[in-house]
Amino acid sequence: MGSFKGHVVPGTLFLAVGLWHIWSAVVRFVMNPKGFQVRVWSPVSGFDGRLRYLELYVVAIGSFIDMCIELLYSTHLKFFVNGALNPSHMNDFEHSGMLLMFFIFGVVALLSEKTSLVPLPEGSLCLIAATAFSAEYFLFYFHSTTHKGLEGYYHSLLVILISLCILSTIAAAFMPTSFPVDLCCGIAITLQGLWFYQTAFTLYGPMMPEGCRLKENMISCHSPEYQVRGELLANFQLFILAFGVLIAVVGSYGFAASRFGHPDLRSLCAAEDELD
Repeated sequence: MGSFKGHVVPGTLFLAVGLWHIWSAVVRFVMNPKGFQVRVWSPVSGFDGRLRYLELYVVAIGSFIDMCIELLYSTHLKFFVNGALNPSHMNDFEHSGMLLMFFIFGVVALLSEKTSLVPLPEGSLCLIAATAFSAEYFLFYFHSTTHKGLEGYYHSLLVILISLCILSTIAAAFMPTSFPVDLCCGIAITLQGLWFYQTAFTLYGPMMPEGCRLKENMISCHSPEYQVRGELLANFQLFILAFGVLIAVVGSYGFAASRFGHPDLRSLCAAEDELD
């Protein structure tokens, strides 16, 4: 069983990173379409380079803080019972493991970029990020907390979005000059963050579907008809989020092209039209 805060905190991290990934990919492409390169993280320009690694610090520090919340605060430091892991906090341990993977990615990426200890190419960093997403996927797919009913349906949709993150980051490692792949990666991360928010507000907040309720740490519906209605509502919510992200991507691309567009951008588009 989850909680409102337990979904909003990671959702905020994914949403912030995803939106930044979309914007930076769009700007890099319109500024240099012929020399575009996929990046698993994007530096922040300006400010005399002081914020260059901001995204990596957000990933590393944010995942570390969330990991501490899951491992230390949520468990009340009661890790073991009768010499075994506390079964009532297995989900907290699993969430901590998932967050540890993203923390490792952030630290390894920082070491790769700022030191000579682990000088990794961009493709390797993409595969490390895919490994972190894979750990998240297996966590939610084989969760010790058996998600059933409406809650299970929301988490099933989350697993689909996580799989898109895995596929797009792996594709980025093997197609390092593909703008669509880089953009899809940002879209998938953004949708995952938004879906964490949607799950929080629907299952643990004020948007609970009619005929369903949260009682004694369980979500139940009065009848199968109400559960089906809730699942259909979840499908519609995901569609609205995907549509909204698509509109935002198109709008950001149009703005970036008009503001930072390279002359090669129009010639490249014209050449593709001629080929069509």
